[in-house]
Amino acid sequence: MRQKLHQLLRELRLAGIANVLDRELKRADKNGTAVTEVLWRLFSEEFAHRQERSMLYRLHHAKIPWEWSLDTFPFDRQPGVQKSHIMGLSNLSFIERAENIVFIGDPGTGKTGLAIGLLRQALLSGHRGRYYNAQDLLDELYASLADRSTSKLIKRLCNYPILLIDELGYLTLKPEQVNSFFKLMGERYGKVSTIITTNLDYPEWYELFQKKSLVDALLDRLKHRCITIRIDGPSLRSPEKTS
Repeated sequence: MRQKLHQLLRELRLAGIANVLDRELKRADKNGTAVTEVLWRLFSEEFAHRQERSMLYRLHHAKIPWEWSLDTFPFDRQPGVQKSHIMGLSNLSFIERAENIVFIGDPGTGKTGLAIGLLRQALLSGHRGRYYNAQDLLDELYASLADRSTSKLIKRLCNYPILLIDELGYLTLKPEQVNSFFKLMGERYGKVSTIITTNLDYPEWYELFQKKSLVDALLDRLKHRCITIRIDGPSLRSPEKTS
């Protein structure tokens, strides 16, 4: 009978129950557990199994390049960051409000680490999200022009409740890339959250994108629903001082 149960569970793809079936049946035989409790234990295991698989799926497809988290960020080495402020953002209410976060600071100050930490927290909490290096994103948008799939790509990117665009700096941009990027940001505005890390303060974006009217519109929308965090502190890539 147990073999039949396992076969049925495989066909129904109930791997969570299959993993603990023998253990729970043995426990029930030993303790005389009520049928309702056995069923509750089995379906609880199935639910937990599916939750874990869903979380692993979100983490895998987010394409996060480093296994960083807010717990591993060296707040003690970066006086330019208020830990209480960052941990307040980790409750993810900014996602519910479709607010953006922009980290501005010199290279090595921890912008990417904090942004990835917030993205990972969102993924663990059930939100779907995606990490992109800024140049890679702009290159993918440009490549989509060749087969006219830009609208499809932008729609897919807009389906992420949280999108992290990392290292928006002095990039080599074609006019078509700039236009596609502005379209993406326009489509996400007021609907979902975007996190951007950059070493350029807002006035320097005009030099980067070279289109004043479009940058005006972008900054107007971006800053309307935006939490800007400027990190004025030392590089974390410098060797730690020893006493």
